[in-house]
Amino acid sequence: MKLGINLLCLAGHIDESHLPYLQRLAEIGFDHVEVPVMRGSPDHYAWLGEQLSALGLGRAQTSIVPDVDADPLSGDASVRQRGLDHLSWIQDCAEALGSETVGGPFHAPIGHFTGQGPTEAEIERGVSAHRNMAERAARGGYKLALEHLNRFETYFLNTMDQARAYADRVDHPAFGIMYDTFHANIEERDQPAAIAHLGDRMHVLHVSENDRGVPGRGQIDFAAVFRAAKAAGFDGHVVIEAFGAGLPELAAATRVWRPLFPDFETLFTESHDFIRGTWEAA
Repeated sequence: MKLGINLLCLAGHIDESHLPYLQRLAEIGFDHVEVPVMRGSPDHYAWLGEQLSALGLGRAQTSIVPDVDADPLSGDASVRQRGLDHLSWIQDCAEALGSETVGGPFHAPIGHFTGQGPTEAEIERGVSAHRNMAERAARGGYKLALEHLNRFETYFLNTMDQARAYADRVDHPAFGIMYDTFHANIEERDQPAAIAHLGDRMHVLHVSENDRGVPGRGQIDFAAVFRAAKAAGFDGHVVIEAFGAGLPELAAATRVWRPLFPDFETLFTESHDFIRGTWEAA
C-alpha cells in the first residue's frame, strides 16, 4: 500500500508557495501526493515533478472535465472534440509530472445534469474516449482510475454496479476505477460489498470521511473498508481526500463553505497515523 494525500486540501493549483507543505508531507512519511491538474501547462507539471522527486514523493494526479463546452460525452461533434482535446491535455500533464495514476471524474462536467441518467450513446462515447486514453496510458506506464461521484455531483457514474459495468466495457488493463468512500457512503448500502463487486477494477482508493474532514473522526467504518479492499487483493494507492473551504475549482459542486479540519498539521499527521494503523490492523 502506498499512502498519499490529495493536494486539493491546499489549493486547486500547486505552485512554489506550497513547497513547504510538500516538505512536511515527506517528513511525516507519506509515500506520494495526488496533484490536482485543473489548469496550467505540461512544463509546470514537469517542474513540480522534479520538486517531488527531490523530496522522495511519488506522484498521482486527479483531473476533471471543466465545463459543458468541453464535454467528451456530448452529441455535438465540436463540443466532444474539445472534450477529447482536454482529455489529451490531462495526459500531457500526467506524463510531464511522471504520474503513476491519473484519477478523478474525467467523464462528465461536475455539477452538470441532463434530467436523466446516462444514455447508451453517451456511454458509448465515453467508453471510446477512455479506451483511447487507456491505450496511451499503457504506453506511458501509468494507470487510469476514473472516479464515480454521488448523484448530487454527476448523473453519469454513481454506483459500483455502474462503475464495474463501465470498466468492463472499456476492457483495458490500464483502465480502472477510483473508489471514493465519501461518494459510496451516499450511494451504496454496504461499502464492503460494493468493494467486493468492484474487485480488481479498483485502481485507487480515496479515503474521504462522510463530512470530507479528517478521516477517522466521522461515521465511515474504515476498518471494514480496508478489510474489503485487502480481501479484493488491492494493495495500491490509498489517498486521503479532505477539502479546504471555498475551493473555487470545485466549490460549485462540492458545496464546501466551511473549514473541515482545524489546520494542515492536524490533517496531515492524524490522517497519516490513523490510516497506517487501521490498514495494518485490517
